[in-house]
Amino acid sequence: MTNENKYDRPIQVAEGIYWVGFRDEASNMTCNPYLVTQGDRAILIDSGSRTDFSVVMMKILQTGIDPQNISSLIYQHYDPDLCGSMPNFIDMIDNPDLKIISEKKNNTFISFYISRENHPRLESIQSHGYSLNLNGRILDFHATPYCHSPGSFVTYDKKTKTLFSSDLFGSYASQWDLFLKLNQTCYSCNDREACPNQVAECPITDILTFHKEIFPCNKSLRFAMETIKNIPIERIAPQHGSILHKKKDISLIINELENLENVGIDGIV
Repeated sequence: MTNENKYDRPIQVAEGIYWVGFRDEASNMTCNPYLVTQGDRAILIDSGSRTDFSVVMMKILQTGIDPQNISSLIYQHYDPDLCGSMPNFIDMIDNPDLKIISEKKNNTFISFYISRENHPRLESIQSHGYSLNLNGRILDFHATPYCHSPGSFVTYDKKTKTLFSSDLFGSYASQWDLFLKLNQTCYSCNDREACPNQVAECPITDILTFHKEIFPCNKSLRFAMETIKNIPIERIAPQHGSILHKKKDISLIINELENLENVGIDGIV
């Protein structure tokens, strides 16, 4: 079975959490919106680009959730690959109580995706006390400023200990699977540039390269890792790349990113 066929339906990644994303084989870009459900209610995290809307919407319908029961759209920063489909979802959900939630710095830019009459839907994670209650399921928000935008944050589902990390832990991967797969030697490798297994595409190197290119500097990335490593995490669900679902993989990648040099401007100056 090819990846294209394998991932043409929603994938349940934890209790009540579905990957409803899209893989563009031509660009090696994977966008990973996630639907979080509790009973007959749901929220959608980082819904995706305008061109991905039909694929993401179809997968949401395949989970059995009525779109009108989506109570909130959460956007962890304001890039179009996350937010481009926002007006489509507002129209399709057709719920007058629908909330659009992000960090207040992001909302200045997010407001340009929606019509003026929909601006009252915009709410901040600050106004929610950095927490959201979905039918008794608690999602906590943790600020990760300048990773990679000033108002970036991550979302933590306390029920399943899943961290939705947006661009953090993402990658550009030519060889992609929804769940990260590492070789045993990855844990003891001292040279990410010269794989001892002679694997052409190293998933860890892909992650590190992505962060060097996308994030602004060493300091912001280290601040985010300091925040994240204090959260009891069992899986990390990024907006690009693969889901980290093993604790030893999570610890390894956090350590690699915390010690990564030449990130963004630090790699130039």
